[in-house]
Amino acid sequence: MYFFSIRHMTRFRYTALISESVMEVRMQPRTENNQRCLEFQLQTEPRSQVMSYRDYHQNVVHHFGVPGRHGKLTIMAEALIETNPPTPLPPNLGPEAWSELDDQVALDGYWDMLMPSHFARPTSLLHDFMQEISLERRDDPLTVLLELNSIIYQKFEYVPMSTKVDSSIDVVLRTRRGVCQDFAHVMTALVRELGIPCRYVSGYLFHRHEDHDRSEEDATHAWLEAFLPNLGWVGFDPTNNRTASECHIRTAVGRDYADVPPTRGVFKGEAESELDVGVRVWPTEAPSPEEKEIELLPHVEWSPPDLEAQADDQQQQQQQQQQ
Repeated sequence: MYFFSIRHMTRFRYTALISESVMEVRMQPRTENNQRCLEFQLQTEPRSQVMSYRDYHQNVVHHFGVPGRHGKLTIMAEALIETNPPTPLPPNLGPEAWSELDDQVALDGYWDMLMPSHFARPTSLLHDFMQEISLERRDDPLTVLLELNSIIYQKFEYVPMSTKVDSSIDVVLRTRRGVCQDFAHVMTALVRELGIPCRYVSGYLFHRHEDHDRSEEDATHAWLEAFLPNLGWVGFDPTNNRTASECHIRTAVGRDYADVPPTRGVFKGEAESELDVGVRVWPTEAPSPEEKEIELLPHVEWSPPDLEAQADDQQQQQQQQQQ
């Protein structure tokens, strides 16, 4: 059993005073499988009333508005997480696993994690890459995915700031450079081409010296989960050539990054925005029974506003800090 504390600070600075801002935040780690979110709090400056709801993928989304004039907005999220090592993976699943996978998908669905999505869709460059690496159904699904995880690690260079938050997979496939978000999108698109349900995961990674991770420590992280017969959702981290461990802390899951940005919002005013993001993850001790847990923000049943319908608002896109 492991315990981690997380502090995630996001600050928007505006070049002029704005009159109002509305923001959605996906920063609360999920409670599922080998992970529990024991404590979470979200604070904003200027102070605001924060509400929450669960989206289609069961991610906790906090929402708030700042109605007064302000020149900057700071969001501070803090969490205490308990994780356990995932169940060790078998050496392989056997050749019959492909048929078992198809049968289970036909019965249970998972269609939304099989279809192309905004950032993870088939392209001619993706098909060229599939031919280059001879990617096809063979052996068993787990063996193929472990090899693919390693291939992306070897063939793509990790270069911070080499891509943008909205870069397509073609940019990454052409330059063979990118960051964790890019590698997760490329592998997600490839896995779906094999008929394996695959979902994008955003969250945090605690970097242990012995793991030799190449992703940066002071940033959010991204990887993917593939659905495999008899194993369920299994995490793969192509950025670091690893499977997900107790150090991978899941915040949100979706079809790709477009479903799970840490922040997304709009503001009213004639201004440009500058963004600063800081993340820290560190091991901590278990809370004692006498300690009072941080009270969670009240959960309310609420539907998010149609942000795109606010035509007079200038939309600002929030990105994960380029790892």
